Amino acid sequence: MVNKNISKDNKQSSAMWGGRFDSKPSKIMENINASISFDKRLYKEDILTSIAHTKMLGKQKILSKEETSKIINGLNQIQKEIESNKFTFSSELEDIHMNIEDRLKNIIGEPAGKLHTARSRNDQVATDLRLWTRNAIKTIDHCLKALQKELIDLAEKNYSTIMPGFTHLQIAQPVTFGHYLLAYVEMFGRDRSRYFDCSNRLNENPLGSAALAGTAFPIDRTFTTKELNFSSTSSNSIDSVSDRDFVIEFLSVSSITSIHLSRMAEEIVIWSTDQFNFIKLSDQYTTGSSIMPQKRNPDAAELARGKSGRIIGSLVAIMTVLKGLPLAYSKDLQEDKEGIFDAFDHLYLSLNACIGMISDLEVNRTAMLSSACLGYSTATDLADWLVMELNIPFREAHSHSGKAVKYAEKNKCSLKDIPIEAFREIDNRINNKVYSFLSIESSVNSKNSYGGTSPKEVKKQIKNARKRFLS
Repeated sequence: MVNKNISKDNKQSSAMWGGRFDSKPSKIMENINASISFDKRLYKEDILTSIAHTKMLGKQKILSKEETSKIINGLNQIQKEIESNKFTFSSELEDIHMNIEDRLKNIIGEPAGKLHTARSRNDQVATDLRLWTRNAIKTIDHCLKALQKELIDLAEKNYSTIMPGFTHLQIAQPVTFGHYLLAYVEMFGRDRSRYFDCSNRLNENPLGSAALAGTAFPIDRTFTTKELNFSSTSSNSIDSVSDRDFVIEFLSVSSITSIHLSRMAEEIVIWSTDQFNFIKLSDQYTTGSSIMPQKRNPDAAELARGKSGRIIGSLVAIMTVLKGLPLAYSKDLQEDKEGIFDAFDHLYLSLNACIGMISDLEVNRTAMLSSACLGYSTATDLADWLVMELNIPFREAHSHSGKAVKYAEKNKCSLKDIPIEAFREIDNRINNKVYSFLSIESSVNSKNSYGGTSPKEVKKQIKNARKRFLS
């Protein structure tokens, strides 16, 4: 049961809501309604939006030149106060919009009340959040590009470093480490293209849609579109204030990106174990144990892997919020911000952790090559040779190669150490040329198809990657 004393605030209506209410909201209502604790990070976007709106009102003679100048000067002063930590945020004023407007009134007096002419907090916050998301995408893209550069640089140093390739986490075929790293370059390239598409779609101006119906004032929405560097003006005022597709899309792309980071982090965790010993992380990106002195834990990678869960969670949360909302605006939409802010913060952190790990990890080429020699990884090369040299159908060649693997397992030897007599028992047409196809090096060097793992092809794709992603 709610404590009745909570609602006994003084009988004074909210200045924000005007004359409709006789008294202030209860403390519980104030707490659940306020968003200033998290939406204050929109202050730059809110001031930018308000200045653009003010300029437009002045241009349209809705505000006088003096009023326009006072409001803009006051808004610039408020930005300086916020950035110098001299601004006091109030939960009673609910959000960043009203905190700024209230402070503006303290600075310039009555003209501050004219700032909100021909707009609503509905179109205001929709504009602010689009601007914030647009900037967030630029930041994430910069990080992704930096991560791609580190991966490409490491690939160039290891274009011929041989390691095992895996399927089902079982040794499959030998590949080069450079080729392996370029796989992640491609993943992050697709992420960047998805962010680019998201940015293009969100880059339309909702300002001027007001609460949901537009406005009777003679505003110029094209002016604010240009002023805020939007590519177009939204065409439907109802959709403009209720649309959060761009939040879903940003979180969707961020979730995919976090999954890619998680997959790469998982590899780093595995590769840095004593059992694999493919790489070594520096002290900067590992931690010790409180009880086991020998431990070097890949915590940066594990946390990057783990943070994908909260980013995906933010996506699920906003989709759940939106799924049942009628048009146009509902207060539920206030729930869009904490998720997108949190996802951005943790994706940004994860990206920088991965950039750091990739930039200074040590590669154990000997361990990689030794591991590539396990698991009969050239069995497919044997089958390919039987097809190319003896014109045997692949399915038959596959069976022959399987018999060779069975012989090697039984006799505890590698494929290249199988005697020619044993090969001829499998198929009497096999000759000594087969051995040139069974070494790890020949296997890797033979994969010259476009996008293949041969050092020659990897060098081409490194050059191609630099041109596609870094230029």
